[in-house]
Amino acid sequence: MDNITHSVVGLGVGELVQRSLPPEADPARQTTRHRLLLTACAVASNFPDLDLVFTRLAPAPLGYLLHHRGHTHTLLYLLPQALLLLALLWALWPNARALLRESRHARRGLGIALAAGFLLHLGMDFMNNYGVHPFYPFSGTWYFGDLVYIIEPVFWVAFGVPLAMAVPSRKGRLVLLAVLPVVLLYVTMHGFLSWASFAALCVLGAAVAALRFMHMQSRRALLLALGVVLAFVGVQASASYKARQAVTAALVLQDPQARVLDVALTAFPSQPLCWSFTSIESDGTQYLLRRGHLSLAPALLSPRACPAALSAGVAQEVAGTVPGVLVSGSWRGSVAALRERAASDCQLQAWLRFARMPAVDADQASDMRFSTTPRGNFTTLMLAPTPDCPFNVPQWGMPRADLLGRAAALP
Repeated sequence: MDNITHSVVGLGVGELVQRSLPPEADPARQTTRHRLLLTACAVASNFPDLDLVFTRLAPAPLGYLLHHRGHTHTLLYLLPQALLLLALLWALWPNARALLRESRHARRGLGIALAAGFLLHLGMDFMNNYGVHPFYPFSGTWYFGDLVYIIEPVFWVAFGVPLAMAVPSRKGRLVLLAVLPVVLLYVTMHGFLSWASFAALCVLGAAVAALRFMHMQSRRALLLALGVVLAFVGVQASASYKARQAVTAALVLQDPQARVLDVALTAFPSQPLCWSFTSIESDGTQYLLRRGHLSLAPALLSPRACPAALSAGVAQEVAGTVPGVLVSGSWRGSVAALRERAASDCQLQAWLRFARMPAVDADQASDMRFSTTPRGNFTTLMLAPTPDCPFNVPQWGMPRADLLGRAAALP
């Protein structure tokens, strides 16, 4: 997820932890604890992304692909990160240090806030199609949630409104509550959010704000926000499953001989009916990549009506197959050629530790999952005739080991 979403959710959970604990006897200590728990949870929710400093360990784009969401995004390495953050808070915050020495509730709250923040980061990053490998070094297998877009306004609204309502200053509350719909309107007008989603988010935000104006306790409002987010993730999980079924059925109906190896799904923000996909099929000799998008309810919402900025370009319906599945591009390659090149090209072999949908030509390789991102395909690797072997290649599992055969087992 993006760091704004990580921060908003971290602040919301930190506030919930704070309000779930018995208050401190002294108001000054209560204020310190409040600030400490919110800071700890919000920082922990972003801390693993410090792995961006390691992206210079290999040439671009390998440095980013291999080291972002790398070691700091594994369960084993969450513990030293938590200890480091705890040490920094202890060393740099004298009032918090004094509070933690004296208050059992503060110590317990800080432990919960740190654990929640780090686990939230890993869990939220799992939910999109970029993936994580949380069990390294015991297993380098990638896990892809394919549930939620990397920037999700439902999280902003669900946690942002009760957080804004909890700000002591009336002016501060009004400013924060006014900024949120403006941001939502901006992304809607630029084609990243549908108008129906914009309206639904405004209704959700107004409902949560109304409950607070009716003197609903802030803790209950935050619990409601947590429930809304969990319900949304559940809806997305069900929709993702149905979208994968629809795409797979469309591909099988078009070519019954092909074996569908994988379907990578990208959700549209706050719109469970719209999905982008990239698929990979193979007959053992050739493999075929396709990209497109679909609507789970084409009679209600045409796939062409999905937000334009995230649609996969000009698309056509797969003839004679599942309604609402549109294909906008494809790429075909040789399995033997891919295996041969992977066995002889050290840079490509390192790149394949990330690539889930590899389109490999004579002079470049790209992961088709990201071929339509607003900033371009950041995964594209230019292949050199005599490549310099990259250093510090982590041993993540190869997502397409099923296609690479023996090449995937090379050190």
